[in-house]
Amino acid sequence: MAGNSQRRGAVRKSGSKKGAVVGSGGKRRRGLEGRGATPPAEMRTKHPAAKRAVAKTKAAQGRPSARGAAARPAGRKTEDGPELVLGRNPVVECLRAGVPATALYVAVGTENDDRLTESVRLAADTGISILEVPRTDLDRLSANGLHQGVALQVPPYRYAHPDDLLDRVRNAAEPALLVALDNISDPRNLGAVVRSVAAFGGHGVLIPQRRSASVTAVAWRTSAGAAARLPVARATNLTRTLKDWAAQGIQVVGLDAGGDTTLDDFDGREPTVIVVGSEGKGLSRLVRESCDSILSIPMAGPVESLNASVAAGVVLSEVARQRRA
Repeated sequence: MAGNSQRRGAVRKSGSKKGAVVGSGGKRRRGLEGRGATPPAEMRTKHPAAKRAVAKTKAAQGRPSARGAAARPAGRKTEDGPELVLGRNPVVECLRAGVPATALYVAVGTENDDRLTESVRLAADTGISILEVPRTDLDRLSANGLHQGVALQVPPYRYAHPDDLLDRVRNAAEPALLVALDNISDPRNLGAVVRSVAAFGGHGVLIPQRRSASVTAVAWRTSAGAAARLPVARATNLTRTLKDWAAQGIQVVGLDAGGDTTLDDFDGREPTVIVVGSEGKGLSRLVRESCDSILSIPMAGPVESLNASVAAGVVLSEVARQRRA
């Protein structure tokens, strides 16, 4: 018995030793064999390089091909997504201005006031869908959560093509009166110009497709509904479009404080497109070189320049006066 106990102790002692033991079947030997070359970083799923490669592939798949881009007509841009106007004052002002909204969202449990009551009434009168949603839904849609329990969905504006403005001019009884904007980035300026063009009998507004203010809900509101009646066109290349219009008999007049012609000497009875630059940057070089003349507004006081929309309104008013005479 004592011999058996000693043998069992020896077995336990042997089994507790680290490393290979007799009868292991060579497992330790196989474990020492090499696994081959290390795969590239892009093939290791948890490596940052692999994650970047996957993201790059997805981006390439979502990017339109050059052939598809070339097949689209020049000057036309794919529609953006709908805009969401947040806050009680902006929403009720948009509805008062007749912005073509598609839905009014009201958070569950929102405290009522005069602005919300008017918003719901205006939406109902114009056939806009009124939807009651959880407050968390509006929280996710707003960057800072300052929606005040109400939001208005505005569809993307449908821009005209520059050729559409020419068609509108040909069908009009009076000479062409168009306004082109260069370096205008504030949608409130755009809305104010649209309002002035409509008020003084203009036929449309032209803006560049890039680096320009768009017809957002802010522009809609500033135009006081004129954006619904007056077409706004987008040009892929503003300089090229102005040259095309000049070739068709429309005088291109740039508006700048240092112009060579004053408004007092300007004859606006001819077909005209007035090009307005920003108050700070003015007209870009290529656009300025495309103009037949540069027009300035005489100033009585020490003010060097006017706001872009104000300057456009002054010139449009003078052109309208000349054409009435």
